[in-house]
Amino acid sequence: MYSQGTKGLGRIKSRIRDLLAYADREICMEPDEFAIYRGWTVTRTGFGARSYRDPRFDQLTVASRVPEEVS
Repeated sequence: MYSQGTKGLGRIKSRIRDLLAYADREICMEPDEFAIYRGWTVTRTGFGARSYRDPRFDQLTVASRVPEEVS
């Protein structure tokens, strides 16, 4: 008799991973589209969690100090 225990378990795990990935995309679809439209970077940080960053923040510089006037 041939047992498909390991093969069947692998298929079930694969299907569950696919369903979780699909659910994750569906949950975050609208905010991801908004961020991508604005040119932001999107980093997946976990199930249903994302980190959004505007790359323009990298271009900001610290203003030089203005010397105080002495009277």
